[in-house]
Amino acid sequence: MSVLSLDSLHIRIVQGAGSVSGTGEAVVTCGGERPLVVTDPGVENAGHADLVVESLKAAGLRPAVFSDVHENPTTIDAGRCVEAARAHEADLLIGLGGGSSMDTAKACNFLLTNGGKMQDYRGQETAPKAMLPFIAIPTTAGTGSECQRYALISDPESHQKMACGDPKALAKVAILDPLLTLTQPAWVTACTGIDALSHSIETAVTTARSKISAQYSREAFALLARHLPTLVDGPDNLEAREAVQQGAALAGAAIEFSMLGAAHAAANPLTAHYGIVHGQAVGVMLPAVVRWNGQDSQVEGEYAQLLKAGDIPCEGTAAAEILVCCIESLLRKFQFKTRLGEFGIHAAALPMLSREASEQWTAGFNPRQVSEGEFLKLYNEVL
Repeated sequence: MSVLSLDSLHIRIVQGAGSVSGTGEAVVTCGGERPLVVTDPGVENAGHADLVVESLKAAGLRPAVFSDVHENPTTIDAGRCVEAARAHEADLLIGLGGGSSMDTAKACNFLLTNGGKMQDYRGQETAPKAMLPFIAIPTTAGTGSECQRYALISDPESHQKMACGDPKALAKVAILDPLLTLTQPAWVTACTGIDALSHSIETAVTTARSKISAQYSREAFALLARHLPTLVDGPDNLEAREAVQQGAALAGAAIEFSMLGAAHAAANPLTAHYGIVHGQAVGVMLPAVVRWNGQDSQVEGEYAQLLKAGDIPCEGTAAAEILVCCIESLLRKFQFKTRLGEFGIHAAALPMLSREASEQWTAGFNPRQVSEGEFLKLYNEVL
């Protein structure tokens, strides 16, 4: 087990096999006595919640568990979690699971401490009052939510994902235990891995990128490009799992200082209307977006820096095309669908998808301007 610190985010990272056993100690350090563990039924059935509760009780704490988290949580899920937190009189929140569990825990924190409704917290620095300490324990390696201030919560009426962010929502501690990822199905490993890779690529080129985000993006891409393929043939490889988990966290940190772009904007309507898993939705759109963005010379230069960090040669060839080849190779390895038609999507639906994609928050951070018309071209390219 090792302890790192993301100084730029003030997050203490505890990583290594078995590190989840230190959850109780982490809660005590944060001043909590009545932690609420926010998780989903699958994680609970895998026994991970029991491990956390055992550690909490051993530290003399009084925990409770809310295990009713759903994939792509909505404002309804956030409200139910608030009810559980109030009933327990929680003074600290623990997000245990994938991005959905951590998003639900963070959303609960906004509402529990600041009141109102989730729509009030769209954007950045939107919570005026102090929030409860938050500890993040990912059981997947993908969203990087453990290193982000944002709760991504869907509006059940508009189908839009709301990014609700405030520095006070950041985790105090993130516990990265690769043993917790061993129970996830191969398909989940693939979807979350592609999601993490897309974060490292999109954060590298957004209009909000910075020197700090570039460092995180490149380190994340190097770890993910090198170790994700290993998990296809060796899913029990703990060294690779730990590296991918670290890469996902670093890519999440990159989002904090950069944001995401058109691939995520195009993916969200696919998930909302067709139920396509987020990682797969991003994966199907990412090659087309990289090609589109690569027509900008500055972006092409940033892609070259990513490839260099990953020890991938690109001399004499357009960096964007090499990067697309890397992405498509991984998609094939993970047996992903690469055409919208394979999901039963027809050309008639593309104008509606394009309109909604252009309205997504992340579209505004793409390095090349993407209007409704450009999104229509991107969707058509992968139809």
